[in-house]
Amino acid sequence: MINLNLRKSTRIDNKIRCMIAFAALIIAMCALFCVNVFTGSADISMSEVLRVISGGVYRQTGTSATILFKIRIPRALAAMLLGGALALSGYLLQTFFHNPIAGPFVLGVSSGAKLTVALVMIFAVSRFHMVNSAVMILAAFVGSMLSLGFVLIVSHRVRQMSMLVVCGVMISYICSAVTDFIVTFADNSDIVNLHNWSMGTFSGTTMDNVRAMSVVVMSATICVFFLSKPIGAYQLGENYAQNLGVNIKLLRVALISLSGLLSACVTAFAGPVSFVGIAVPHIIKVIFHTSKPIVLIPACFLGGSIFCMLCDMIARTAFTPTELSISTVTAIFGAPVVIIVMIRRKRDEL
Repeated sequence: MINLNLRKSTRIDNKIRCMIAFAALIIAMCALFCVNVFTGSADISMSEVLRVISGGVYRQTGTSATILFKIRIPRALAAMLLGGALALSGYLLQTFFHNPIAGPFVLGVSSGAKLTVALVMIFAVSRFHMVNSAVMILAAFVGSMLSLGFVLIVSHRVRQMSMLVVCGVMISYICSAVTDFIVTFADNSDIVNLHNWSMGTFSGTTMDNVRAMSVVVMSATICVFFLSKPIGAYQLGENYAQNLGVNIKLLRVALISLSGLLSACVTAFAGPVSFVGIAVPHIIKVIFHTSKPIVLIPACFLGGSIFCMLCDMIARTAFTPTELSISTVTAIFGAPVVIIVMIRRKRDEL
């Protein structure tokens, strides 16, 4: 009787802790979104921001409205959506490979997507002088799937996860080198500007881009959430999942496809963003003290949004008017988390 009451009390405490953590994440996300909108190189007072936003995008004209609706709000929304997508993509890859340091950037998925997007953009601009958002996402998805396909082939031949990560890093370097070569010798001035994109940035995002990425990211996120129960069984072992009736092959395809789609969407609009997919899932696990996918999936999305909005704010404002690439800032905060995870894993093995 005492044990039953203790278990019940523990479950209640866990639920309360999860509710408090979710509330804190939502408040932090909303607060950072407001800070990103209110701050920038142009000095716009808070009262002016509220006046312009309350007037609506179609009823406001002038410099303040242009800055808010053309630059700050789309950029903040992009950081929110793509940050969540990247963290969720990393969580799916870590689940698939059972490796805590697996992620889109480390395994070369982002670099493969970057290469195909650069090739398609060069071809589209030279022929049609424009490129569609759907085409960019499709090109990035193809590149991410090619990189993941190579990693999967290697995973069947290499048993050590450390070697798998090394192969992914080599793929990343090769794809990045080819992309830099293409961008460097591009003739069109618009293509030359791809150099900033290839380093990772949320700058230049439009509301049309936000609409396109929101459809892809939210659709994929909903699909991942509905897979939370099979993912939870898969984490406990393939035999256990099969005994519960989970189709392992179909689940693996879904994990790889959804992870590739999410990371492809990020790369198509913001370029490769480093360490978010690795660091955020581990931070979220520490905060929530659980491995349940039904909790970690939405929490990872919120955590990725907060992480990227914070890093983007620092990249914009730390050395104004010079703007840092988003990957520079995410690496500063994300790399130490990866180092700590590797040290703890090595200690557990000993």
